[in-house]
Amino acid sequence: MGKVLWHVTMSVDGFIAGPEHDMDWVFEQPAPPEASADVVPRVGAILSGRHTYDVGQRDVGKGSGEAYEGAWSGPEFVLTTHPPAAAEDGPAFLSGDILAAVATAQAAAGDGDLLVLGADVALQCVEAGLVDELLVHIAPLLLGDGIRLYGGPGRDRVDLELVEAAGTVLRYRVVKP
Repeated sequence: MGKVLWHVTMSVDGFIAGPEHDMDWVFEQPAPPEASADVVPRVGAILSGRHTYDVGQRDVGKGSGEAYEGAWSGPEFVLTTHPPAAAEDGPAFLSGDILAAVATAQAAAGDGDLLVLGADVALQCVEAGLVDELLVHIAPLLLGDGIRLYGGPGRDRVDLELVEAAGTVLRYRVVKP
């Protein structure tokens, strides 16, 4: 079984999305090759939240609308309390708790890593102690407002160990008690 990997782009001031979950700023600059070169071949499945899925659908045309600009394909899952009424081509929609969603997605990933996308799903994974690694691409800008990487009232401290720093990419291992 692979790792549970949270891969995210973050502004220098700590935001992973702008106000109203705006992601336009991510598409304004190309990601450096080190941001995903060693990630894509290891990903066996992707788990995101409904909001992240909706933003991806809205932003089709800004990027390819596909994971890693179409460089990856495989099973994708969206954890939501509001699955679409009609079956769609694309990801499987899951309802339920984060433990069940991660177990389903990891089974589909096989020996590959499970990539977690989206602030809410990633936060649930962190709080449940499910994230093994955090890979952060630092975008050279200050957003000033939006969705923070982590934090807020009642959030517990999470210790990280730096595994690698290359250019604007930081890889951390989550230190588990």
